[in-house]
Amino acid sequence: MRSPAIIIDPVPPPEPDEPPGPLWRRLAWFAGLALAASGLTAVVAYALRALPFAG
Repeated sequence: MRSPAIIIDPVPPPEPDEPPGPLWRRLAWFAGLALAASGLTAVVAYALRALPFAG
């Protein structure tokens, strides 16, 4: 049996004395995750709201 291909190279965690990444990149990740979570919550909420009308 063949092992699956690794598509993404793993990145090790930063060392304790290494400075964090740039502020704009950390804020972009935060904003992206917040928008994705809000969008997913809206999709689930509208799907649950439409559920009684499905039958």
